[in-house]
Amino acid sequence: MGIKIHIHKTHRQFTNGSEIVEVGGKTVGDCLDHLVKQYPDMREALFDKKRKLLNIIEIYVNMKSTYPDELAKTVSDGDEIYLIFMLAGG
Repeated sequence: MGIKIHIHKTHRQFTNGSEIVEVGGKTVGDCLDHLVKQYPDMREALFDKKRKLLNIIEIYVNMKSTYPDELAKTVSDGDEIYLIFMLAGG
């Protein structure tokens, strides 16, 4: 079954337009690693040079926030990860 990652519209340019990408993993961090293996350009969209999640990215698992330890949050088959891109402006 796997884990589905819902890609924010802003980031679909890095996934060839895919809205949902299926991956494997035991934690959110594992799943994002699999996502980056499939779509290497997602690395810069999600992480800084030290592999720290960018502060403009929010992650939800099954519609619940994973803050503050987003990458360590455990996931199971059938879970859904939502990558939210925080927009600001006036």
